[in-house]
Amino acid sequence: MSFGTFSEDPQATWLTGPYDATDRNMELLRDFWFKDPAGTTWRAPQGSVVNGASIPAPLWSTVGSPYTGAYRRASIVHDVACDLSMHAPNPQAARSAADYMFYQACRAGGCSAAEAELLYVGVRLSAWMPRITFWNEFRHPMQEALLATDRTMPDTSEESLRTTYREIAADLRARPNPIRPFRQLESLVDRHLKAKSAQYTTRTPRAATTRPSKSRTKG
Repeated sequence: MSFGTFSEDPQATWLTGPYDATDRNMELLRDFWFKDPAGTTWRAPQGSVVNGASIPAPLWSTVGSPYTGAYRRASIVHDVACDLSMHAPNPQAARSAADYMFYQACRAGGCSAAEAELLYVGVRLSAWMPRITFWNEFRHPMQEALLATDRTMPDTSEESLRTTYREIAADLRARPNPIRPFRQLESLVDRHLKAKSAQYTTRTPRAATTRPSKSRTKG
């Protein structure tokens, strides 16, 4: 079964400078694209700035960090698709489509079904973060003081994010299926996230992206 094709190996250059604190931003030197099984081409044009950070940072040690693994190429087109989803008439639907594409691109890039499922969970958590207030709240000054004296104490919102990921991953492991239909995966993940959203106080959704801002300053 074909999961799609990439145009070629991406070509990019690091962006550096005083306003690029992340040291992860890269600018594409040539057009890059992914064509999904339905024939839709997801483009990352020359000049696009990407950072591979569509998965929330608290999950990097568990799910995967930027520019690593067989999903590196998938992360490029997904970064651009996430940025475009912010300006779509229906940002949430556009982000959902981008995340589905990411799953397919991960498989096309060489990820196993199990790996692609967990990576999909990671980007869906990112998509839902703006809708769950607790995952976006600033730390209370007392919590900052405690974290300053005990660096092993986890941030409660970050720990909630990790716990949610572990709960979804455990549910997937409890339902082993080497050829799980994507819509079944999507339904399972969204069910968990809707329950988490109901658990915490929610607010009006913003554009569904939580990726760090990107600088175009070259060194």
